[in-house]
Amino acid sequence: MCIAGSLTDFSLPEICRLLDQGHHTGLLTLHTDSSSQPTKSNVDYIWVHQGHIVAITNRLEGQGLAKLLIKNHWIDECQLTKLVKLCPRNQPLGLWLKQKGILTANQLKFLFQVQALQPIYALFQVQAGYFKFEHNVPIPITELTGLRLSLTISTLMGLRTLPNWGALADKLPASNSGLVSIISGQPPYRLDPLEWQIWEYTKGTVSLLAIAKQLRLPLTQVRQIAFRLIAVGLAEEVPLMADSPRTQTVDPLPKLLGKEAEKRHLSHSFLQNLAGFLAAKSKKTVEQLG
Repeated sequence: MCIAGSLTDFSLPEICRLLDQGHHTGLLTLHTDSSSQPTKSNVDYIWVHQGHIVAITNRLEGQGLAKLLIKNHWIDECQLTKLVKLCPRNQPLGLWLKQKGILTANQLKFLFQVQALQPIYALFQVQAGYFKFEHNVPIPITELTGLRLSLTISTLMGLRTLPNWGALADKLPASNSGLVSIISGQPPYRLDPLEWQIWEYTKGTVSLLAIAKQLRLPLTQVRQIAFRLIAVGLAEEVPLMADSPRTQTVDPLPKLLGKEAEKRHLSHSFLQNLAGFLAAKSKKTVEQLG
């Protein structure tokens, strides 16, 4: 089964959330050019395992991790070729090399950062193109470090450092709307101080404009933080009745909560979540291919 759509209709953070919630495994292909015949240079392949990012490549030859190892002079090409042949088919290459004493834990973390995290953070800035997700596509072990990170956590970390919000500008919640929590209890993710402050207003009664005035923060920054909370499934945007920000009642902020709750597991399927997004966004379109 294959699911495809436009990155204009569904942003990468939204796609990541759906894949994480459904604990899906497969290959997410991003064409960052809207032309009908994109070249290899603008295609990215994101390997997903049970809702976690495990690797990103721009070719399907299975040599991305090997090239990183050689580039960093941690192993020569001849030696690596021999070791790849000896690596068990059910074990990630990076983890196996660590067990053999060829790589250290820190080197493995560095490889995962360069191979998976840095690329997906950069892809959040993509403004045009389309995506395709294919379920249960076998993941090449030669591309795997053995490390993984939840797509939701990856999204939260990436959006915190996003230098250019142009691709997501039209996804930001309106300044006269509010936020309402859609989880039970406190956030299961480690929020930064400003995220915690915005989170305390997720009661659906105070506009983002009023929150910005109360906290003395730029409105754009508040909208971006609100989008982060929405993107990782903690809150949703709700319309508020027209009212002057001066007349809105803003509850005082309680002390920040420091202890994290256990992560809530969501069991909705990718298609069910996709249908929900479509119902909420009547102008969005997604094509499902058999």
